[in-house]
Amino acid sequence: MPAASPPIVLAAAIYFAVVLAIGVWSARRTRTARDFFIAGQGLGVVVTGLATMSAAFSGFVFVGGPGLTYRLGLASLFIAISVGFTGALLCWTVGKRLRLLSEVREVFTVPDALLHRFGSRRTAGWGAVAVLVGTVGYLGAQFQALGILLESLFGTREALGAWSLPLMMAIGVAVVVFYSTAGGMVAGVWTDAFQGTLMVGAATAVFAYALHAGGGLSAMARSIAGSEAFGADFLDPMSGLPVLTAAGFFFVFAVGPLGQPHMLHKFYMLRDPLQLKWLPMILGVTQALCLLIWLGIGMAVPALVAEGRLAALADPDLAAPTFLLSFVPELLAGVVFAGILAAIMSTADSFVNIASAALVRDLPRALGWRVSDELTWGRLAVVAVAIGAALFAWAYGDLVALLGTFAFGTFGAALAPALAVGLNWKRVPAAAASASIVVGMGLNLVLEFLGRQTLFPSLPESPLPPGVPPTAASLAASFTVLFLVTVATRSCPPMDADIEAVLEA
Repeated sequence: MPAASPPIVLAAAIYFAVVLAIGVWSARRTRTARDFFIAGQGLGVVVTGLATMSAAFSGFVFVGGPGLTYRLGLASLFIAISVGFTGALLCWTVGKRLRLLSEVREVFTVPDALLHRFGSRRTAGWGAVAVLVGTVGYLGAQFQALGILLESLFGTREALGAWSLPLMMAIGVAVVVFYSTAGGMVAGVWTDAFQGTLMVGAATAVFAYALHAGGGLSAMARSIAGSEAFGADFLDPMSGLPVLTAAGFFFVFAVGPLGQPHMLHKFYMLRDPLQLKWLPMILGVTQALCLLIWLGIGMAVPALVAEGRLAALADPDLAAPTFLLSFVPELLAGVVFAGILAAIMSTADSFVNIASAALVRDLPRALGWRVSDELTWGRLAVVAVAIGAALFAWAYGDLVALLGTFAFGTFGAALAPALAVGLNWKRVPAAAASASIVVGMGLNLVLEFLGRQTLFPSLPESPLPPGVPPTAASLAASFTVLFLVTVATRSCPPMDADIEAVLEA
């Protein structure tokens, strides 16, 4: 992979300076736990939409997407094709009622919403555990993507060898920890607004250069189909994947967003609930434009490798950095690198703050405790969560997209049924919500462990049929458990009038 030129490195350095400045500026405006966790609940609809989109995409799309396409072919797009309707589904089924809950109760987090909806500290506690488990995986994916980008920028892989990625990850973690502890969600959402605009413009421009470099989609398809390295299967909608795998990806990424706390958290920050009607359009348009970089680089790099204009990649996650450094003008490449760094940073900020809230607010309350100074302890928790996630990502050792898929599936399986169904069906009891969270989270962890572990040869492999993603099976099981327990429960405790009004709104 070619080394980054000085203009590209300068653009990245300028971005880091902007992020640090935002952190300093935000620290002066973060005085209470309300500011730290939900940005004072004072955001407009455009900033909220950009923040939600940015939290959803980041390194998963900009680095993981092209890398997954390089490995799997166009079947990787089954993860992304639901983007046209997930924004509306998210707003209509979950977002509206989460925001209304914060009007009638003090609600800062997803476990807060579970507590007030179901009146159960146990349900809220299990929700907080699910948030922590999923956050470690998802935040790890951001740090892994961040380390890969910094390696690309500074060319450290050849010089430092195996220590290159850990060192670059450590630098990225240090920057995230600084502005996350300083400004909390105030820093996060304004970084989101800055980088969301950058992401949309950069993705559109890079898509155009990808088409130019590859000679258009038709020419790229011919090159790929005629190569020994990829072949026609690369262009098949299934790309050789089992039907159950493709359908499982679609199911997880179509329904799973309903349980993603880093996205749901943004609804609490919206100043006026009436503006929710504009969010599906903002989310749908910005997400579709950002996905152009997934398709463009995902097609261009295999075509260029097939034509002999690029060397075959040893690491699929290098697809995006390699293309940017080789085929995109320096100025635009610098802007795109800055945009990707911005995407990763803002998502990482969202996650560390959500996880710190789970540690110092949600879990203690579920156990009947109360932390006296949530702001100070929340900042300390940020440091612990960031370090733990970085260590997990280093130990996981797989593609960014696969690590992100594991975390996305954990969130979806644990939280989507309890929130999407529980906020729309008054009959769902606390026992059903708790069982759904435990089964979804636990099953996903067990199946992932059985599919990857090599320490215990005597343990059985995954019991799933060949091709079924563990996350899809876990999400389906979670929904099934919620409905079965709800139907088996003959009566539920009376619901408070204000909560009932929110569910009927």
